[in-house]
Amino acid sequence: MSPVPEFILEIREMVGTHPLWLPGVTAVVRRDDEVLMVRRSDNGAWTPVTGIVDPGEEPAVAAAREALEETGVVIRVDRLASTSVMRDVVYDNGDRASYLDLTFACTWVSGEAHVADDESTDVRWFPVDALPPMPASMARRVADALADEREARFTG
Repeated sequence: MSPVPEFILEIREMVGTHPLWLPGVTAVVRRDDEVLMVRRSDNGAWTPVTGIVDPGEEPAVAAAREALEETGVVIRVDRLASTSVMRDVVYDNGDRASYLDLTFACTWVSGEAHVADDESTDVRWFPVDALPPMPASMARRVADALADEREARFTG
């Protein structure tokens, strides 16, 4: 499975490398005092599960789908934890995009975590107090999801 959704490839055929505005999701999955993390195959960074929302798909459904596709685990999406914008991403091939990220706090329901597609090279549970180094934007998303708040955080 390609890390780039088919509908994005079709759009790219029409618009080339022009900037796209895309909705994305981050699923911070918790199992007791552990957090599920993936090591991305594109840059080697440890992150929570992330993905692009398909056209017409509910974002919470997208978060659950991405978790299953990438790690083989079934999750419950508990709440919207935060929203943020990732601006001006330029990929190696010249494609440009900005993402509206919706981060969800999620709970593991079932399944053994494993590398389930080509988007990651490793999948592991980490203790909440011993998470691997990760980009600051991802660390913020994890912190947002682990906070015991009812309302979503709106971050810049």
